[in-house]
Amino acid sequence: MIIDMPDTTTNAVGKRLAYLRDEGGAVALGRVLTLVVVAEEADIEDSVRAANQASHEHPCRVVVVAPLAQRQGSAPRLDAEIRVGGDAGASEVVVLRADGEMLEHTDTLVMPLLLPDAPIVVWWPTGGPEDPSADPMGAMAQRRITDTTTAADPVAMLHRLAGTFRPGDTDLAWARVTLWRGLIAAAVEQPPFEPVTAVRVEGQEQHTSLDLLAAWLGQRLRCPATVVRTDSDDAITRVTLERKSGPIVLDRPDGRTVSITQPAKPVRRMALPIRALSEALIEELRRLDPDELYGEVLTKGVARVETVKAGA
Repeated sequence: MIIDMPDTTTNAVGKRLAYLRDEGGAVALGRVLTLVVVAEEADIEDSVRAANQASHEHPCRVVVVAPLAQRQGSAPRLDAEIRVGGDAGASEVVVLRADGEMLEHTDTLVMPLLLPDAPIVVWWPTGGPEDPSADPMGAMAQRRITDTTTAADPVAMLHRLAGTFRPGDTDLAWARVTLWRGLIAAAVEQPPFEPVTAVRVEGQEQHTSLDLLAAWLGQRLRCPATVVRTDSDDAITRVTLERKSGPIVLDRPDGRTVSITQPAKPVRRMALPIRALSEALIEELRRLDPDELYGEVLTKGVARVETVKAGA
């Protein structure tokens, strides 16, 4: 069910939510967090769809804040939309479209809609602010989720975030390498247990998961790490770990299946599809404490990664 509330206030929206809960017999006690999504109009439906899917594992109240379409008149305005039931997964969704001073103070705009005594997570589906922890929304959140892969200049944003990192910051590009990290760790821990002397990560030119995976490998294996940027459309396509007896190669040319090649061992193949937006979001919502490993990789590892263009 979708309820439109044009030219309203957040207090009125909160009262309507309370009425809907009383009328439908639903309670907010099962909600484990408030997920605030700071979006553009074009991001709303994809973001709500991902949040709805994530809500089945993490029941929450979703509050989306977006700019109101340009209009005539100077008085600030707030249009709201409430989605419950089948239109909201296992959550309650409130979409707020505001302009003027309301949009300049989004923290005060959403405060009446935050669940009491529940953690706050803020997600920017398209890029994110220069300093998430200093942003008015980010300052009141326990976790701040950016997505550098959707920024206008993803790699530049990743390096900028490294300079402003605070505990509680994270990036969906980091969640997208979790399965790769597990496969690589399992491959390295097989005989002959030789040290890795160099690492190379290849893939889509602007995909920041390459940088984070290479930085993690360089940090953990204490070896040089290189990112090779290609014209591929499939994020990470190949990871090569050099060892004395021969390289370990994880190759995913089609974005679906990875083959693992090691000296004196048969080739292994397994499914490794590119992670959907909802899968990355679900993973980040599983923990509300600071991700210390991500912080170390971002602030210490990324700057040490060498970057080259394929064919250069």
